[in-house]
Amino acid sequence: MAGVSEGEEIVTLKLLKQKMHDFARERDWEQFHSPRNLLLALVGEVGELSEIFQWKGEVPKGLGDWKEEEKVHLGEELSDVLLYLVRLSDICGVDLGEAALRKIRLNAIKYPILSQPNADATSQ
Repeated sequence: MAGVSEGEEIVTLKLLKQKMHDFARERDWEQFHSPRNLLLALVGEVGELSEIFQWKGEVPKGLGDWKEEEKVHLGEELSDVLLYLVRLSDICGVDLGEAALRKIRLNAIKYPILSQPNADATSQ
């Protein structure tokens, strides 16, 4: 497949959900994965993510002035948040992909595109 290295998997929410399910099952952690526990773990990970930005002030898009190890750390914390969110949605029986698409559609209705004044009409 174009753009995918040999042996590299295409990442989907379904794949992440299965990998998290397998990871927990193999370690007998399912007993600890209640919605409450997963939510509290997710909140903790969001806190760790927040710490990365805490004293940096405004950060430019692309993080051009960040060191590579800072970007790697950011990727790890973002991944922790994503993985707990995927696991929480699975345990709660929520199709996260469908829920996200539905939310985007609802937001499009709630926040419609504002009409732009015709540039030609205003220049006359």
